[in-house]
Amino acid sequence: MREARVLERIDIDDLVGRALETVAQCQLDAPGRYKRYATAPADGRDDQLNEYGVADAANLLYTLGHFPQQDDDATRRGFVSTIRELQNAETGLWHEATHHDYHCTAHCIAALELFNAQPLHKLTSLGCYGTPEGIRGLLDGLSWVDAPWRESHKSAGVFASLLICDPQNTAMRDAYFDWLAQQWDPQTGLLRRDCLPGQAEGSRPLHEHMAGTFHYLFNTEADHRPLPHAAALVDTCLEWHRTGQAAQFARSGGFIFIDWVYCLTRAVRHSGHRFIEARAALAEAARVHFDLLRSIDLTQHHAWTDLHMLFGWTCAWAELQAALPGIIRTQRPLRLVLDRRPFI
Repeated sequence: MREARVLERIDIDDLVGRALETVAQCQLDAPGRYKRYATAPADGRDDQLNEYGVADAANLLYTLGHFPQQDDDATRRGFVSTIRELQNAETGLWHEATHHDYHCTAHCIAALELFNAQPLHKLTSLGCYGTPEGIRGLLDGLSWVDAPWRESHKSAGVFASLLICDPQNTAMRDAYFDWLAQQWDPQTGLLRRDCLPGQAEGSRPLHEHMAGTFHYLFNTEADHRPLPHAAALVDTCLEWHRTGQAAQFARSGGFIFIDWVYCLTRAVRHSGHRFIEARAALAEAARVHFDLLRSIDLTQHHAWTDLHMLFGWTCAWAELQAALPGIIRTQRPLRLVLDRRPFI
């Protein structure tokens, strides 16, 4: 009975519609201009035009099947001009208080790519990483033990930005993946070996290393590179399901759910390991997630009223729909932006 319950069809068009309403609530005075928060934050966060508001409005519209079409020139131009307006002309970076500039920059560049557009200004501050020596130096200098999740924003963001803006830089790309290929842990399938719990004093909990690994994994997928120790990563993700931690990810308000979902689905794709078990785990986690969303007041939930956090949830919906054919149902098929270009 439990298996039948887990694998039964889940229609989520109601949630798609409500997510689109949240995007509409964040639109400001003109096409392509968005704030980040649908309700005025009580903690003093900026409620005006925001880098993540604009980028994630575009991301959400793409994911949910309502991206502005080619004949909607005003909306498309509005998004592109607004994102470009927010770029620092001197450094080439974008800035927003909640994330490192490299994360914000990659997020905005990736949103521009949805419109087949590039940044207006040169990525001056990232130029030092465009060489094999530069990208290896960045990776070597990260705090892999005590901040694997946060630090992954930097190196994954730099790589994604350079890949989108300079895809012919094969020397940098090869150096990046050659370095990573030596660092995947054979026991867990996570990054970075010798830095995980039980391997290094002061290491963060294992799920934080998984969240960091996710950022390198979507770059690996974007460049169609092999994933070392993929079967081990499947085992790690399924162990979280066995212990109930995956259900906690499914109930959380943020990106940790898509991190787990994506690590499991892509590791299975690379290895073929434990396919049936993985499908059942994903379906059960999906049920937990959608049951939660239908049991709470979404208008008061911080992850629903924040376009960036909401985007993280909808990424999980899109990946689950692709991994569970016929189970997650919507009138318009969902599209994961990571299947077009890297970075979320």
